[in-house]
Amino acid sequence: QVQLVESGGGLVQAGGSLRLSCAASGRTFSTYAMGWFRQAPGKEREFVAAITATGDNTYYTDSVKGRFTISRDNAKNTVFLQMNSLKPEDTAVYYCAAKASRFSPLRVRSAYDYWGQGTQVTVSS
Repeated sequence: QVQLVESGGGLVQAGGSLRLSCAASGRTFSTYAMGWFRQAPGKEREFVAAITATGDNTYYTDSVKGRFTISRDNAKNTVFLQMNSLKPEDTAVYYCAAKASRFSPLRVRSAYDYWGQGTQVTVSS
């Protein structure tokens, strides 16, 4: 069992930055791929970014490439999402998720086994 707790959300002006953190419980954090998803009001939860268990590879949805960076610290059981040049369309609840299987796709919501409660990010224009 893995418990995930996000933090770092808030209100920021367009062009600003935020850094989200996701702290995980358990001693097997380093075996899980980790992802960030977001859900805006009235929309489906969508993939934002993912990182493999070792941190060797990262993946992003096109709309955040060059602006967001996912990283992890396996010694501290934490995954991060650095968000720069924020836009109003980035406004959403951001969720981190953990995926146990090495073979399921990183961009697919249903492939993830554990989810955090979410943190609100609001970008004003």
